[in-house]
Amino acid sequence: MKEHDRDDPELDAVLTGVGPRLRRLRKDRGVTLSALSAATGISVSTLSRLESGGRRPSLELLLPIARAHEVPLDDLVGAPPVGDPRVRAKPIVRHGRTMVPLTARPGGLQAYKMVQEAGSGEEPEQRTHEGYEWLFVLSGKLRLLLAEHDLVLEPGEAAEFDTRLPHWFGPAEDRPVEFLSLFGPQGERMHVRAKPKRG
Repeated sequence: MKEHDRDDPELDAVLTGVGPRLRRLRKDRGVTLSALSAATGISVSTLSRLESGGRRPSLELLLPIARAHEVPLDDLVGAPPVGDPRVRAKPIVRHGRTMVPLTARPGGLQAYKMVQEAGSGEEPEQRTHEGYEWLFVLSGKLRLLLAEHDLVLEPGEAAEFDTRLPHWFGPAEDRPVEFLSLFGPQGERMHVRAKPKRG
């Protein structure tokens, strides 16, 4: 007997509730089955059977759906909340940079508020990785090295770039800079693009 064929009333009750929850979430967001299929790579017929209870939910199917709706997997299976549901962002401090996560969902765009201290004394070292990044300066001045470009962003200015290009950013002067960073996996772009100032 296969593991999933065993009688487990509690598991069956959870799985039975997944279909209606999927349909309600999709309808609340005004998403068609076709659009969800395009976003997840799951066929329309499979999605329809999942929602109607004709197809047993699996992690393989639920993960792309959760990613497409930008919700935690727990939201799809109806896991009970544990403890205090409020999200308390824990700052991450690395090499003079304080990062406060502003998003608490898996996948998709990730947002951070960052404060970079001046005076690390290290030479800027450009790096590359998959994805796109969007920066918006709140206070101070941010120096952005992007391939052969050397730019200084001031409060209210933004830049968006493909992180496969060699890049580095940090304070442009001897005082901290505060900025927002939105980072998305490869293929996800923001919709704001700032033009560099002409000298």
